[in-house]
Amino acid sequence: MPIRLIISYFLMLTGSAFAIVTVLGLLRFPDVYTRIHAGAVVLTISAVLVTMGTAIYVWDFFLSAKIVLIGIFFLFSNPMATHAIARASYKREIALPKEYEIDAYSDYLGRDV
Repeated sequence: MPIRLIISYFLMLTGSAFAIVTVLGLLRFPDVYTRIHAGAVVLTISAVLVTMGTAIYVWDFFLSAKIVLIGIFFLFSNPMATHAIARASYKREIALPKEYEIDAYSDYLGRDV
């Protein structure tokens, strides 16, 4: 088996393992904001690893370049989308805890806690 296939399988399996950790985090964490954090960080790493493994597996320059561009797009778009979802859920007061110890973001939004 060529070394590039071993590397691509390793990257894809590692990305799949991170995806499983994402699912466990989404099921296990108690708060919507910690669930969003688990989905954002670990799923981004997972998607980038799977796309890199797929690009190495394909081994065609133009197709691999397209796959790498998809991974780079996901690397930049997923954290921005997650931030927008978290901010919208905070502004609409979705699943807010009853008491805050420190909530400096409410001053920025002009909302009383």
